[in-house]
Amino acid sequence: MYMDENIKIEIVRSRRRTLTLQITEDAGLLVKAPYNIPNDRIVGFINEKDSWIKKHICAAKERMEKNSNLLPITVEEMKSLADEALDWVPKRVAYYASLMGVTYHRITIRNQKTRWGSCSSKGNLNFNCLMMELPEEVRDYIIIHELCHRMEMNHSDRFWKLVETYDPAYKAHNAYIREKGEEILYRAFGR
Repeated sequence: MYMDENIKIEIVRSRRRTLTLQITEDAGLLVKAPYNIPNDRIVGFINEKDSWIKKHICAAKERMEKNSNLLPITVEEMKSLADEALDWVPKRVAYYASLMGVTYHRITIRNQKTRWGSCSSKGNLNFNCLMMELPEEVRDYIIIHELCHRMEMNHSDRFWKLVETYDPAYKAHNAYIREKGEEILYRAFGR
């Protein structure tokens, strides 16, 4: 099979058309494959991507080690963060939507493992209650980011120029989320 026997590999077949690789939370490898691709083609694909796999598994193991001593967020703390978000987020969304001249429909607060916010094509906004663990200016960036999707439903240069109009420090805020957000998600979900 694969050269590195120490890596846990899971293959999931579906009606998809392409082969993809994903590093799992526990530094394993998830292979998503079409039903009709033979096993030897999957093995060849995995072996072709050996250096990518090793690099990303090494990074995942480093993250796990770095985050292993963080205290988990309890169920009670999660509920408190959700209550706080239910109060704070709609006020900030209303403020920025008015400032930006955009409309929106429903606001939902969720407990999400991977996203800080999202905006649907219908204008429904979703926010992660864990954002309340971030500094206020970073939370504002998340709201601005999602409201800019009301004008540009993509991440084009035009989109980022809009974001910069309302948050000139957005690059620093985005970097903060990449660095500290990972710790918050690990505390909440053990990943």
